[in-house]
Amino acid sequence: MTAERDRMGFTRPRDLLAVFLVALVLAYVVVRLNYQRMPPLPRFAGFAAALVGVGEAVVGIGLRSRIRPRERTSTGMPTRKPVPPLTAARAVMAAKASSLAGAAVAGLWAGVLLYVLPSWSSVLAAQADGITAIIGLVGAVVMVGGALFLEYCCRSPSFDR
Repeated sequence: MTAERDRMGFTRPRDLLAVFLVALVLAYVVVRLNYQRMPPLPRFAGFAAALVGVGEAVVGIGLRSRIRPRERTSTGMPTRKPVPPLTAARAVMAAKASSLAGAAVAGLWAGVLLYVLPSWSSVLAAQADGITAIIGLVGAVVMVGGALFLEYCCRSPSFDR
């Protein structure tokens, strides 16, 4: 085996789409079979995923400035301490896991939304759960976006050229 084959690659859109679709189908089936027995969905549950995404984006900005230092001292040394390779690898691993988890959460909320959307105008509970699902879906998309941004920020400068 070569080192090139063993290297961890960037998150592929098809992987995110596959996780999203599997979660969507599973959520739709579970909600369809159990909607009458489900308690009301917490309205702002999706904010937790959005906070994770925003946090990862903030970490990405900090890591990016340390991975690609532009400022130099008079001796030519970077002014900021560089990121240890293991720290960057851990950040990439967390970003990959979060993007896949965000895709799964987005699929779950999309499955709920797909079920409640047809009865949105006639059932009050469906309308409330639909609004909750929209908030959750947006939060999951923010989570995926933050994770992908963190992964992008951890690229080595030689890869961008």
